Amino acid sequence: MADVDPQVPQPPLDNGATPPIEAEPKLPKLSATEFRMYNRMAEHMDMFHENFRRTWNMLYNACTTNKRPSGMSIRQFLGAGIDFCHHLEVHHSIEEQHVFPILARKMPAFRKELELLTQHKQIHKGMDEMSAYLEACKTGRRS
Repeated sequence: MADVDPQVPQPPLDNGATPPIEAEPKLPKLSATEFRMYNRMAEHMDMFHENFRRTWNMLYNACTTNKRPSGMSIRQFLGAGIDFCHHLEVHHSIEEQHVFPILARKMPAFRKELELLTQHKQIHKGMDEMSAYLEACKTGRRS
């Protein structure tokens, strides 16, 4: 049986018992070349993800505190939100078409394409609404 994190509660079964934890299959060993390739991809993707987190946090904090970052005009703020939505859409397209298939060769989690695509679709539903709202604000149709 796999090592279980005792801090992570397991959902109860219908009879109230805790289900057994299934061991994740061992991943195949990577050659030095494969490790460099996958590690380079991970570091590269982390750079993008960190930028998205930073931008999202800036947008979120401005909205929840009702205060834009110092020196940022409303036009710049709306532009940052619109750019965020567009860049994340492009990023997800690249992940789905080019990155996930490569990762799926060695990592079973990336073979669950439906789950990953569903996550992206859920994100994009909200992003589409956010982008439409920001565009309407930018053109003066909304405030």
